[in-house]
Amino acid sequence: MAETRSDSPANFVDSSVVPGDVVLDISSMANQTIKLGSGLRQDCDAIVAMKAGKLRLTKPNKYWVESSQKRYVPCVEDSVLGIVVDSRSDNFLVDIKGPALAFLPVLAFEGGTRRNIPKFEVGTLLFVRIVKTNPSMNPEVSCTDASGKAAGFGPLKDGYMFECSTGLSRMLLSSPTCPVLEELGKKLSFETAVGLNGRVWVNAASPSTVIVVANALMNSESLSMVQQRIMVEKLLQNLKLSS
Repeated sequence: MAETRSDSPANFVDSSVVPGDVVLDISSMANQTIKLGSGLRQDCDAIVAMKAGKLRLTKPNKYWVESSQKRYVPCVEDSVLGIVVDSRSDNFLVDIKGPALAFLPVLAFEGGTRRNIPKFEVGTLLFVRIVKTNPSMNPEVSCTDASGKAAGFGPLKDGYMFECSTGLSRMLLSSPTCPVLEELGKKLSFETAVGLNGRVWVNAASPSTVIVVANALMNSESLSMVQQRIMVEKLLQNLKLSS
């Protein structure tokens, strides 16, 4: 039998849930409008978990269940790493690690016009934003933010990209900064782009730095905050000894 975790949503946000758990009681949340994300469904006055994971809240009122999985389900406004797989007259076809390929219109760039259409080879890595999703259609992505500015979106040159779980991606994007990125940033100079679809790009002047950062990020998912700091310290010591 499913049980409600608490009358107050704040008391169970970030706690683990399993399918069938009643995580919110709408009748006790008078005059509040809530938005449901993935992993939740409404059953009368109860909001029930549909998958295992952690209940998350994006202020002011959006709840979803975050789980660590390989499969990515596209969601509007997600920032993801995509790989160009084909080029057409009006759009590029981009693999975003989802159920279907995404369309990237040739004009979906800052200042995009027919006169300056970009040319991307197959295999080009792009940092893009999801702007449309529909169960019956391919997702649409863009290389601009909501105001039409590039804002860091676009092709990612050089560097190294690895695939991971969606849970690790969300951890790396969490605020405040997760310990593994915080500790690496104190000693090393590097760039990262993290996609919510379970892809991470790392770039640095030195190949050895790229290797250390990528290994640290890949190994951090199952570690506690303290363990992440210890791991980074050991990796940096090994890097210093080998240099």
